[in-house]
This record gives sequence, C-alpha cells and structure tokens, in this order.
Amino acid sequence: MKKKKFLPYSRQVIDEEDIESVTRVLRSAWLTTGPMVKEFEEKFAEEVNADYAIACSSGTGALHLLYVAHGIGPGDSVILPSMTFLATANAVRYAGAEVIFSDVDPDTGLMNATHLRDAWTRACNKNIKAVCVVHLNGQCVDMKDMRREVGDVTLFEDACHSLGALIRDNSGNKVKVGGCYLSNATIFSTHPVKAITTGEGGMITTNDEGLARKLRQLRSHGVRRRQDFTEVDLADSNTKSFMDPWYYEMRDLGFNYRLSDIHSALGISQLKKLKYFVKQRNSLRDRYEQHLCCLGEHVRPLALVSSCIPAWHLSVALIDFKEIGISRSEVINQLSIKGIGTQVHYIPVHQQPYYKNRYGTLMLPGVSTYYSRCLSLPLWPGMDLNDVDRVIGALAEVLGINFDSDTSFAP
Repeated sequence: MKKKKFLPYSRQVIDEEDIESVTRVLRSAWLTTGPMVKEFEEKFAEEVNADYAIACSSGTGALHLLYVAHGIGPGDSVILPSMTFLATANAVRYAGAEVIFSDVDPDTGLMNATHLRDAWTRACNKNIKAVCVVHLNGQCVDMKDMRREVGDVTLFEDACHSLGALIRDNSGNKVKVGGCYLSNATIFSTHPVKAITTGEGGMITTNDEGLARKLRQLRSHGVRRRQDFTEVDLADSNTKSFMDPWYYEMRDLGFNYRLSDIHSALGISQLKKLKYFVKQRNSLRDRYEQHLCCLGEHVRPLALVSSCIPAWHLSVALIDFKEIGISRSEVINQLSIKGIGTQVHYIPVHQQPYYKNRYGTLMLPGVSTYYSRCLSLPLWPGMDLNDVDRVIGALAEVLGINFDSDTSFAP
C-alpha cells in the first residue's frame, strides 16, 4: 500500500515564477537593500491600500521598530492579548516598556472592548502608551470598538495572521487590513507559514509620512543621508557638511532590520498570488467547518465574528479533551503517526516563566479556556478538499467518534 504524504500544519507554496524571480536578483548587481525592496514596499502598500509600507527583516523587528519610533520605553506600558506569539510582547520589552496582558474570548481567541477595559483597570496608574491588538487565525478584532476605547492612545494592529482579510470601518465599509483606517500602523510577517512568504521578513504599513520616514531610518542603524535631510536639518549648523558626498549622520540609535532584494523579489512574486492563496485557504477552512460541526458536542470550529471577512491563516478545532477522555498530546502523537501534523497556537504568553517572574501569576480565564481546547489542523494552499476529509477522518478515529464525510454536507 502506498504511504500517504505527510500533511504539516502549514507550509509555503513556491512555484517556478517565485524561483525565477529570486534567480534574477542573484544574477543582478543588487543583493541587499536595493530596487526590489522599494518595489515590494510599493506593491504591498497598494495591495492593502496604505500610503506607506516599510519592509523589515521579520515581524518581530517590525514591532520593535514601531515601539521605538513612537518613543515607547522605560516607564511606559503597552496593552496586548496574552493569546499571541511571544514576539508581540517581547518587542515591548526590547523597547524597555512593560506589558499589560489582556484576556480574550474563549471561542475566538480575540480580545474585545471588555477585555481592553479590564486590562486598563488592572494597569492602575501605569502609563499606557499604546494598545496592540492581535488579529488571530485570520479573523480580526473589532477595530471600531478598539478605536472608540483607546481614544487618542496609539493603536497598533498585529496582523501577522490576517493579510488579505477585510474589516469594517466607522462607516460600515469593508476595508483591507493594513490600510490603517482605524489604527496608527499595522505589522505583518512574511514567514513561510504566513499568507505570503519572503523566507523571513516583515512589513509595517501606515498612512503617516513622518512615521514612515523615521521607521526607514531606524531599520538601518538610524542613519540619515543627504536625501533624508529636511530644510530644518540643512539650516542646522551641525549639518554644514551635508554637501560632502560621503556624509551621513545618526541622531537616533537604530538597528539592522533591513530586508534584502533577494527576499523582496520572492515577496513580489508571492504577492501576485495572494488572492488565490486566500481563496484556497478559505475554501479549505470552510470544508473543515462543515466537518467539525458533525463531530459531536465536544468538538467544534472557532466561533465566527461579524466584524470582519477573514483570510484564514489557521484552521483551529476547539476540542474538549477532558470530556472526550484523551489528552491533547496523545491526539497530536496519534495524528502524526497517521501522517498528519498539528500544532497548538499558542501557549499563553503570560504563563511563560519570564513573564510570570516579572508580573506574577495572572488569571485570564478566556485565554486559559481557549488554550485548553485549541488544536491547529493542516491548512495551506497546496492542500485540496480530499486532504481535509482525510484529516477529519483521522481526527475522528483518534477521538473515538463515528464520522461519515457524506453527512457533513447539506443535500
């Protein structure tokens, strides 16, 4: 009997067009930050309807740059959900600020206005400098509510899971995530498991010209060159050497968070396929939803939110392992034996030893409930509907649930 292919929980989809795009750069004069970076930024900004896009070496670097560019540091605090990847919180600490963890909805993993108010109350007299919401699994936080709650406080979107999703603005219109209609800036990741990939990489989008300029300087050691000087700079006696062809200066401590032309060439090629990738992922996730709804009262898909049209990054099943009588570890191991890879997204950040040591034990019941049940099933554009059927069949078998795929669909 032919062994079935292993289905990882996610992976990149690379075609010959992608390979040729990278190969052209390798044959060119530019490998680092050159014309491909600029083109990638312009095309990305156009895709999400933002005025500016700033490419970075990772989504983590993008977050760090945002915090630093907004002057967030020691003595400041940032509210963000505990149900996220470590980087969302770690970047706050890189900047020297403190993290205030928010709870989330146990059925979606998303924070809402009530969670934000609770976190703000717990923060007491701490200086809340920003709120960073996390669009999880491909669904989005209700940005209208968030903007209303934060008032004039800086609002960021961590949209690493949601490139291609739509949200509703204050007028009820469907707008693209990344257009920053209700936030100061949005960050994305282009890691291989994300909607599109550059291998490693990240992107910041904003409609603030001054912020975009500062972010570009900070991502490259804080260096400003002749073309970066304003009229005010040129009138400053400290820049009297600005006409020298080699002249540059560093007024702020920056970083090396640049993206290369090699990575950007892959990103440009991948961006052309974004609509197809999103459509394929959404179709696969719809199939999952239909099947999961037929596995009994202890297994179900994520609850859907009305504030967005998702671009599914993960297909998460919520499973009451205790009621079924099997551990999540055993389920993961048994599925792996059957050639199916799964993952857990994520271990709550506030439970990590570093943050427990810093902030003590924190009770976030929504986060705990979501974490106890979540299991990410395989989802990537190279899969087909038969793969989904196979995953659900194997999951049902491991859970001891009778399953007939034909009964998952209405006649």
